[in-house]
Amino acid sequence: MSQNITDVLMVGATGSIGQLAVRAAQRHGLRPRALVRDVRQAEQLLPGVELVQGDLERPASLRRAVGGADAIVFTHGSGGDARPDARAHVDYGGVRNILQALDGARPRVALMTSIYATRSDIPGATPWKRRSERLLRAGGLPYTIIRPGWFDIAGPTQRRLVLEQGGTADGGISRDQIAETLVRSLLTGTALGKTFELIAAEGEEPSDWAELFGVLKSDESGSVDGVLDPADLPIEDEPRRVRADLESVRFLRGTSG
Repeated sequence: MSQNITDVLMVGATGSIGQLAVRAAQRHGLRPRALVRDVRQAEQLLPGVELVQGDLERPASLRRAVGGADAIVFTHGSGGDARPDARAHVDYGGVRNILQALDGARPRVALMTSIYATRSDIPGATPWKRRSERLLRAGGLPYTIIRPGWFDIAGPTQRRLVLEQGGTADGGISRDQIAETLVRSLLTGTALGKTFELIAAEGEEPSDWAELFGVLKSDESGSVDGVLDPADLPIEDEPRRVRADLESVRFLRGTSG
C-alpha cells in the first residue's frame, strides 16, 4: 500500500541516518529530495540526489522545499549544537516549522524521535522530542512515529526488529535498520497512525513488514500522545508557547480540508 508516494522530502538528509534513509528510499523506487542548508557540502554527501535549500529555523525558507512532497521523512536532530535551547529550536521547532509550511498539504510522514521520548527518569532527557510527536499527531497528517534505541549498539547477527510500545523498551539498533524502517513505514498500510520503540535482537531480518507493523496498537484518535504513553506531561502544564503551537497546527488541520 504505497498511497501513490513518489516524491519524498528528507529532513536531516546529510546526517548519518538521513543519508541511509535517502538510499533506502531510492532502493524502493522513491524519489528523495533532500532539505539542506549547505548545497555545496550536500552535493559531496548525496551525489545525484535532488537538493533543495532551506533552514529548519527559518520558516520562510521551507515552503519551496515541502511543495509537491508526497511524504516526509524526519531524521534531523540537534546533536552537535552547543546551544542550551537547541532541542527546542531544532528537534521540536523543525517539525513545527515544516508542518506550518505545508499550508494545507497532507503528505504522509515518518518521524524519528528517541526511545527515551517519554522517559522523564533518564538523566539528561528532555520533553522536546515528545512535544514534536504531539505536534504531528495534532496536525492530523497520516504518520508513523519511530523511537529508535541506541544507535549502532547491535551486533551483525542482531537483525530481528523488535517493535514495542509504552516507553519501557531499551536496547540498540543499527543505523541502516532505522533508515529501512522509516522508509518501509511510508509504504506499509499497517504502519499508519502508530508510534513505537525500535530495537534489534538476535535473528533474521523481517520478511513481512505488514505483519510486523500490524500487531501494534494504533494511537487513539484525537489524542496527542502515543497509545500507551505515560500520562505524566499534561497539556495544561506545558509552556504557553507549546500550547499555542498545538492550537496552531490544529487550526491548520481544520482549515486544510
